[in-house]
Amino acid sequence: MALAGSRALLRQCPLLLPQNREGSVYEGFVTAQDRDFHIRILLPSDFQLKNARIQCSWRLKKLLHGYHQIVKQRLQHCSDLVSFMVEFKTILEAALKNAPELHAPLPPEYYSYLVRDIETLGWNKIAYVDTGLNTIKLKGEDSCGRQHLITLKLNAKYPAEPPDCFVDFPVEFAISWIPQSSLIDIYNQFLAALESMKEFWNAMDEIDEKTWVLEPENPIRSATMRRIAIGNNVSINLEVDPRHPTMLPECYFLGADQVVNPLRTKLNNNMHLWDPEITLLQNLKEVLEIDFPSRAVLEKSDFTMDCGICYAYRLDGAVPDQICGDSRCGQPFHQACLFEPISVKMSMKKL
Repeated sequence: MALAGSRALLRQCPLLLPQNREGSVYEGFVTAQDRDFHIRILLPSDFQLKNARIQCSWRLKKLLHGYHQIVKQRLQHCSDLVSFMVEFKTILEAALKNAPELHAPLPPEYYSYLVRDIETLGWNKIAYVDTGLNTIKLKGEDSCGRQHLITLKLNAKYPAEPPDCFVDFPVEFAISWIPQSSLIDIYNQFLAALESMKEFWNAMDEIDEKTWVLEPENPIRSATMRRIAIGNNVSINLEVDPRHPTMLPECYFLGADQVVNPLRTKLNNNMHLWDPEITLLQNLKEVLEIDFPSRAVLEKSDFTMDCGICYAYRLDGAVPDQICGDSRCGQPFHQACLFEPISVKMSMKKL
């Protein structure tokens, strides 16, 4: 981590310190509501947060029960460890606020108001409610028939204070709330937000259904990245703007230069042909002048060659993305596997 990033992290979490020179392991404490929680963060060799691992004390693990998916989403979306820790502390604050053991007994008015709220909304829209009526999940369907959930964490001051809302969206979801608001207001805002994301999910669903997606293996609704197979040891990495899903996405090719360079040339030469009026996948086919491998004919294993060093496909969540440039080879490798032998060789020289 750069010096500026280390200083920013120190300001956010002064008790979370690096444990090695590379800055790939951090251990210490994260503070929320004047309470310290032990945590250990292990970053992969490429420092990509999406592949980071988090280890924590049983107390913190218990506190974050029910928030695991949210933490995972933040790891996927945050650009660096500093921004993740800011969001992690926000999640931790919400978890502490809603932890049952921290609550005074809820007043009878809370339950009577909430039950009236649920009855007005309709029990058929409730997917889950916990025994303490502190956590509620509402289910909704967008106009394309996709099912979605919104999780509400309520506190004793409801409805004077809004519940914390958690959704599997690729963009921030913030509700408008006044003390006179109710669950129906949240639900209507939730449905409106679903419709605003419809074109993005249509584009991603078409890619998932008609191409071989190498990463992520099981994409969630908030995932904006897809790595799509083009051929043996050749793929394209897309980062799609959820607010403008039919515009040209960020594209990065993975593969040997002699295969990838012609694709880059086609992308640059045909970029002017991109048409926002047609689908993302159709645009990619026309601009790159290719047909993506068919799911009906080929299997995913045809594109997922194991690393030539460790003989595994996945290593700490990472897949082989470094390709031998020799046209006679084309063997893929994990970046970490290539780096480790070099490190060992240099260490041997020092000895």
